[in-house]
Amino acid sequence: MTKLTILAFDGTRFDLDVENGSTVMENAVRNSVPGIDAECGGACACATCHIYVDDAWTEAVGQPQPMEEDMLDFAFDVRPTSRLSCQIKMTPALDGLVVHVPERQA
Repeated sequence: MTKLTILAFDGTRFDLDVENGSTVMENAVRNSVPGIDAECGGACACATCHIYVDDAWTEAVGQPQPMEEDMLDFAFDVRPTSRLSCQIKMTPALDGLVVHVPERQA
């Protein structure tokens, strides 16, 4: 199991043990993290699972692919660390990953 921390906009902290190969979005939905709507179910067809990767993790997570970048155009308050949580698969290299949920989804 890999550790994932999701910080909701209201400050609630979700410390999760997750399976490798699962996405940040899947784990957020399974654990009822507020603010992750995931309307398209992880198909990278909306921007309702937008998150901010913690600064300490941006290099490890990497940059979004072109399709994800296009979808981020529809997200609210996009920042340099913005990603769609459906596009981040958990791996041992991401053990301890911290992400933040924005104030609202687009």
